[in-house]
Amino acid sequence: MATSPEGLPLPPEPGDTKDALRAAIRKQRLERSERRRQEFAVGLRDHALDLAEVQAARCVSVYASRPHEPGTVPLIDALHARGVKVLIPLLGDGLQRGWAVYSGAHDLVERAPGRPPEPSGDFLPSHVLAEADVVFVPALAVDTAGTRLGQGGGWYDRALVDARADARFFALVFPGEVHDARVSPLPREPHDVGVDAVITPEGVLTLPA
Repeated sequence: MATSPEGLPLPPEPGDTKDALRAAIRKQRLERSERRRQEFAVGLRDHALDLAEVQAARCVSVYASRPHEPGTVPLIDALHARGVKVLIPLLGDGLQRGWAVYSGAHDLVERAPGRPPEPSGDFLPSHVLAEADVVFVPALAVDTAGTRLGQGGGWYDRALVDARADARFFALVFPGEVHDARVSPLPREPHDVGVDAVITPEGVLTLPA
């Protein structure tokens, strides 16, 4: 354990705390059944679609979920069916950050093991995110102060720089992954981008600005 010059134990670094939390949450997610995940994906879709910001949106960005993440395909399909332009992350040459427009259920392909499914459409540069009225971001946990625990790569923290100032950021998590910031706040570093609301299969919690 690291100590101060006075020999007192120092608190863990934010990065170390985040890594420990990520490992614990990922383990819990792996234990959830496929049937339960599908049920939760429908609940997430329904609560997300009820939001006034989503109902008014003409363009929405949604991440394509991996098997053990909160499922987004029902939400993506519902938005697409409404005629909403749906932007999904797409990696370009040299892992360049970008987006592609979702064109239907056939469109998502896992291009490499462990990577999220990606659309087959044209690569659009990062600044196209400025079209999105709402951005759904992945999270392993969120606290009631709006702090999001991401996957650890910092992809969304960098990508969200291109969002409009009035865009709304919503996180999707499973039950039990919302922390009371007064009791167990998530570690937050200067580069971390917070969210405006968190959606679980049980409902929506709007967070302080």
